[in-house]
Amino acid sequence: MARRSAGLLMFRRRSSGLDGLELLLIHPGGPFWSNKDLGAWSIPKGEYDDSEEPLAAAQREFGEETGWVATPPFLPLGSVKQRGGKVVSAWAFEGDGDPATLVSNTFEMQWPPRSGRLQTFPEVDRASWFAPAEARRRIIESQVAFLDELERLLAGSVAK
Repeated sequence: MARRSAGLLMFRRRSSGLDGLELLLIHPGGPFWSNKDLGAWSIPKGEYDDSEEPLAAAQREFGEETGWVATPPFLPLGSVKQRGGKVVSAWAFEGDGDPATLVSNTFEMQWPPRSGRLQTFPEVDRASWFAPAEARRRIIESQVAFLDELERLLAGSVAK
């Protein structure tokens, strides 16, 4: 069975319609990602198993990776399969987190490799708000579908 991950895409509107739409993306922490930018950002997400519902996992992971609480309503954005085979399911919600207050959980790994020294790194080293066009440049390619679906859903709600 493919590994499964669930995440949340926070959005805010700086003006009416889609023109003022901004999307919150996170940048992964740790030494492998420190010099990567375009195509490296993501929605806050993480793996879950059969004991947890995907949306509950997405909310848990959002809190662990940002330190913020996600509040409903949640808009389903579907699922995508990433290059490594992991299936990611996502939801969007409206919020307004301040990237300066980001608090991420941490992980340990041996660094530098084969040094015998364990170092601690944040799972997420930063977050930022992006307009949709810039978010498409920054986000992992497979997750662009989540941005497309959110814009489709919001365009439908603006038209009503």
